[in-house]
Amino acid sequence: MLKLTPILLAIAYALVAYRFSAWRTARELDSRSTELADPKLRALTDRMAAALDLPRIRVNIYEIEPVNGLAAPDGRIFITRGFYNRYRAGEVSAEELSSVIAHELGHVALGHSRRRMIDFSGQNAIRTVLVMVLARLVPGLGPLIANALTSLLAARLSRGDEYEADAYAAALLHKAGIGVGPQKSLFAKLEGLSGGGGRGMPAWLLSHPKTSERIAALEKLEARWTAVQG
Repeated sequence: MLKLTPILLAIAYALVAYRFSAWRTARELDSRSTELADPKLRALTDRMAAALDLPRIRVNIYEIEPVNGLAAPDGRIFITRGFYNRYRAGEVSAEELSSVIAHELGHVALGHSRRRMIDFSGQNAIRTVLVMVLARLVPGLGPLIANALTSLLAARLSRGDEYEADAYAAALLHKAGIGVGPQKSLFAKLEGLSGGGGRGMPAWLLSHPKTSERIAALEKLEARWTAVQG
């Protein structure tokens, strides 16, 4: 039983971390967000809602500057103020921003947003166990190896989720009559959209697949749909 104690403690830690993270995330979003009220974007989200047989799609603005979109574990969709400001400045079109909303809807529909928080807590638990084990086997290097292994796992899970959400968004945009073009054109702009007033790497590029690979995947989907329609 004593040998299992570190693993049991890690599992307990993961459960507590998940509950706390969910509570803290919801509290942060509640305190720093308002509902998006933009007629042009509302018209596009209404088209997507109709394609999904939903009465409406509610989108919120999260009051932070980095350019990003996110799906909360409770299913709410957010666009950051920084992203919305890019749209207001004409750097991003309404259709391109609607593709971000469709992408985040994909994360919700596919269960990614809730699973990611569980994964994050689980990864912390795995890291804790690995540190305990590797610290004994490889003194000094154990924590470094544990961090590297869990980071590789997280990156792989994240990239898979992004491809799935891209495909969902593409299908939704296609069905809504908006098309996949805005999704691809936005991807091409991502490297130029920084999240710190022109400083640093765009938030989307920190844990996402390469832009060229995402566009190529969308073009494969388009080719498949064209062949079926033909």
